[in-house]
Amino acid sequence: MDDKKDGKKHYSLLLNILLITLILLVGFGIIEINFGKRKQEADKLPIAGSAEFSFQENQLEEIDMPPTDANYSREELENISVYGRLNEAVVNITTEVMGYNWFLEPIPRAGSSGSGSIIDARGYILTNNHVVENAYKVNIALADGETFEGEVVGSDPENDLAVIKFSPGTHKVVTIPFGSSSNLRVGQKVLAIGNPFAFERTLTTGIISGLGRPLRNDKGIVIRDLIQTDASINPGNSGGPLLNTRGELIGVNTMIYTPSGGSVGIGFSVPADTAQRVVPDLIQYGFVQRGWIDIEPVQIFPSLVRYAGLSVSQGILVSRVKAGGNAEKAGIQGGDSDKAVRSGSNVIYLGGDIITAIDGENIASLGDLYSALERSRPGDAVMVSLVRGRKSIEVKLILASRNGN
Repeated sequence: MDDKKDGKKHYSLLLNILLITLILLVGFGIIEINFGKRKQEADKLPIAGSAEFSFQENQLEEIDMPPTDANYSREELENISVYGRLNEAVVNITTEVMGYNWFLEPIPRAGSSGSGSIIDARGYILTNNHVVENAYKVNIALADGETFEGEVVGSDPENDLAVIKFSPGTHKVVTIPFGSSSNLRVGQKVLAIGNPFAFERTLTTGIISGLGRPLRNDKGIVIRDLIQTDASINPGNSGGPLLNTRGELIGVNTMIYTPSGGSVGIGFSVPADTAQRVVPDLIQYGFVQRGWIDIEPVQIFPSLVRYAGLSVSQGILVSRVKAGGNAEKAGIQGGDSDKAVRSGSNVIYLGGDIITAIDGENIASLGDLYSALERSRPGDAVMVSLVRGRKSIEVKLILASRNGN
């Protein structure tokens, strides 16, 4: 009898051990299956630091990305991803300028507003020159609503670009990486983020409608190689980024063509390659180091042509040459001090050479002169085409520095 009881006890104990073992095995199986599912979901995420996910790892949890099985198209996912990663790198810029009241006392007043891209974690922002021009105070609003006072560290009116800086301190900022504008194609998808009509961080999309567009700005200077896009750009978008689908800055939105003041689908952006070329100079010097011809230039106008009996109707009259400057060394001749005439408040010395081309590029106005030298550097050699009297000549000249003027 005792043997039977002992057998039942051992059998019951064995069943309990088997049951406990089975429960543990199933439990581990469930954990293993769940871990496998999490790993599969993680494998579908972009890798931090890759071209698709080019921001800091500590921001991964802050991005509200759609679930992988959501009913979004591939294009929608691109839009959502680019905006989610980079909208916080776009700032709202407002300025104050100095005006005068009836008693000619200086008073601050509201200036312009626009957008900008944070391009460096130290607080450097790329925007348009016309957004911050003549500003004595620059206010920067980040995505979280925090505001900072910035300063203009450099400006380039010839490309309508400027760099401003603020001190983020311990504030974590998102930056926009530069892409290349050299391999863009008409029809390529682009995205613009900005603050049109004070609607902060608005996303619009479109395509590249044209490349290499030259446009003359309000200062008469031709800005070259502009990107034309149909992505909706409105007042307030100025200075904001034009992005490719990888989230790289390929242009800086600068102007629109509009008969009504609103977007009609023709916007223009300064290429990223231009921005990358000038930004280092703007940060280091406050201006772009460009080549220059040491002369006092005068744009020819019809009444001057008639009065002086000039043989050409377009070009740049050399009124004076700087003593010991590169123009004098190259043999360029200025006007005669005995043949001075007044035009408004300016004195023009007649009889000097007329510049008609630089390196084969026709020069008809002061804007053309600045545009022809826009990409040059001090020390570059150029061929200058001149008209002297009724004779055409060419001289080789080593460019001097314009010194930011």
